[in-house]
Amino acid sequence: MWRIAARGHDGRWSILVDKRATAANLLLTGLLLAASLASLCLGSASIGATAALRGLFGHGDAMTVFVIRELRLTRLAAGLLSGAAFALAGCLMQTLARNRLATPGIIGIDNGATAFAVASVVGTGFGLAPPAMALAGAATATAITFGLAGGVGTRGYRFIVAGIGVGAAFGAGTQLMLARAPIDNANTAYPWTVGSLNAADPLAVELLAVGLPAALVGAGLLARALAAVRFSDAVARGLGIRVGRCRLHALALAVLLSALAVAVAGPVGLIALMGPEIARHLSSRRGVPLFGAALAGALIMVVADLVGRRVLAPIEIPAGLITSVVGAPFLLWILLRPGHRIGA
Repeated sequence: MWRIAARGHDGRWSILVDKRATAANLLLTGLLLAASLASLCLGSASIGATAALRGLFGHGDAMTVFVIRELRLTRLAAGLLSGAAFALAGCLMQTLARNRLATPGIIGIDNGATAFAVASVVGTGFGLAPPAMALAGAATATAITFGLAGGVGTRGYRFIVAGIGVGAAFGAGTQLMLARAPIDNANTAYPWTVGSLNAADPLAVELLAVGLPAALVGAGLLARALAAVRFSDAVARGLGIRVGRCRLHALALAVLLSALAVAVAGPVGLIALMGPEIARHLSSRRGVPLFGAALAGALIMVVADLVGRRVLAPIEIPAGLITSVVGAPFLLWILLRPGHRIGA
């Protein structure tokens, strides 16, 4: 730990800074900047790093500026925001449930948001935009999961099993709507079923650009309480934490982040699982790696989208399929690693 000392109005005060967490966040930030630059440079027409950076600030030839600022930058922003939102929501849910499998994708929140967003696209919704419908779907899935879990709340495997069942039901509903929809509407809704940054809704990206910083601030204010909630309720209350209020606020943030991210990119598989896990391994165990998880999630999304665009070019593979291919072995590694404890 670093101790940064300063003098306040009433005397001396100091701030403790976790060296390992700071180093981890700096590493993730550097990797994210490199991946972002690669995303701007690589595509159907490759652009040099210098030309891409010049185009980013509006300099250079008109075609380069158009490609960078109007096409690739928009897609990059969608990937950064949605990846960070998925991972931050996953970190919050895992902390509340004290279980690393309790991510929005696994417990049905993402599928609920997807089902409602698809309903608005294929014409069976209530006339609301996909972001609003995604939020309604995420809230509905959460409410149903809590109802089925009974008094267990966000703790225990009963909550996870109930969430898996709710997610499966919403997933089946999504497939039924797509099967009965006109082909053009079904094609339009398809990205929301697999997870893709191709033609992300500008309104959804703008809403997430506002919602994610606000959620990061809110999660930061809950950081101390979340660190205590990882232990038993008795310990948390003994430390002066209002456990019920903390859980309610953190759950609301997780639902909001999941809904907005799904409205942008669809249910991109397992980022909410991988992002927090990577952040935990890089940082210390003293706190909840909220900011690190967001950075790791953004990195995973940007890299997955880049790989999907390049590996079989000019055919594009949705980012959701790339993360699922990588995330499935990652999930098995978490489950089967000797001596590993699933509970957070």
